[in-house]
Amino acid sequence: MKLQEQKCEPCRGGMPPLSYEEAKILQQEIREWTLEGNVIERVFQFKDFKEAMRFVNRVAEAAEEEGHHPDIHIYYSKVRIELSTHKIKGLSKNDFILAAKINALAGTGVMSK
Repeated sequence: MKLQEQKCEPCRGGMPPLSYEEAKILQQEIREWTLEGNVIERVFQFKDFKEAMRFVNRVAEAAEEEGHHPDIHIYYSKVRIELSTHKIKGLSKNDFILAAKINALAGTGVMSK
């Protein structure tokens, strides 16, 4: 089943984060995202601030629905999203599931960098 079709599952403290190898395998489905240590991130570029904010609001709704929340940075028409599972101090499958859902939300509204 594709990541976008899965649901985030609650993480428990003490659960180990994904290994680098496991993260690289999951990253194949979200190639636009960069894997840096215990974080995945992507920058989205939009036409203007209003479009960027509409996207951020859709991301916030999806994050609430999944119970998994990204760090969001807004720079006028650019939005940088970082995902990591703070409870386990690393990456979990939830980060990749939410990243795939965020990619779907961006759709065609994302401009090339």
